[in-house]
Amino acid sequence: MRRPLPAPDPLLRLQASITARDDRLLGWLYDHGVLTTDQIASALFPSLDFTQRRLRRLTVLRATDRFRPNRADGGSYPYHYVLDQLGYDHVHAQRGLGPPRRDQARRRKQSLTARPDLPHLLGGNQVFIDLATHARTHPHTSLERWHPASAFHDPGVFYRQGGNPQMMVHGPKGLPRPDGAGVWTERGRSVPFFLEYDTGRERLDILTEKVAKYERLHAMSNWAWPVLLHLPSARREANLHHRLAGIDLDTVIATTTTELRLALGASPAERVWQLTGRTAGRHRLIDLPYTDTHHDDEFPTHTSPRGNERAA
Repeated sequence: MRRPLPAPDPLLRLQASITARDDRLLGWLYDHGVLTTDQIASALFPSLDFTQRRLRRLTVLRATDRFRPNRADGGSYPYHYVLDQLGYDHVHAQRGLGPPRRDQARRRKQSLTARPDLPHLLGGNQVFIDLATHARTHPHTSLERWHPASAFHDPGVFYRQGGNPQMMVHGPKGLPRPDGAGVWTERGRSVPFFLEYDTGRERLDILTEKVAKYERLHAMSNWAWPVLLHLPSARREANLHHRLAGIDLDTVIATTTTELRLALGASPAERVWQLTGRTAGRHRLIDLPYTDTHHDDEFPTHTSPRGNERAA
């Protein structure tokens, strides 16, 4: 009598079903925590129906999980997708990170569903999703890198050879903690950037303090990346520019607003960025002044995600 065949390994079954697009999605969820159905559809898939079918399949395979926050005024938001445990297993195997904790997915999902600043996380993610969406329909453009806030939390992360050694001693204290960072490329030119996503709930002097931290980073090192401040409204943008007027900044600070982008239907790659201290109109992301030629040197790539990270 023949013995029954052993049950197929769930991870091998998942890996046999993964496409390159799925692989990118699982990597994004690993690095950035959570994305909504609409965000995933916009950046990766040809239609919302196609997206929903594929996400259902990945959920059945236990690569992804999902939750649906309730609205304060009734009803619920769209599905929010996170990694399930097999998704963690797959990404760790792909990146050579060793096996994840057995409760990694459960712990991170609990953290994200209870996170009070979840709209801030999703809003910051949306800026990068919009860049990825732009690249899908514009040849010769690409979002080369997308790094999460957690990539900048470890001591010494900003230290580069030739920088101030105190950066290794004090770590990120007194230095910026960006909401994300990326490298945008068009026709062979690349511009790296830090992102600060502002919901308008913080006092304006908190934003000026963040600018001061980027100035400190510039003074202590050879980091010279443009800093993008994505603000909610034209009024807040004007107030911030007024606060920064007359200050001689070495750091390139560029601002845009949700109001402006919605009115124009424009992506962050387009002519929506206003430089502080200048009045010569707005600029495309790729045209922002940039002098740092080391955006690929000693830069964090695949760091382990943290379930309880908070925005600075």
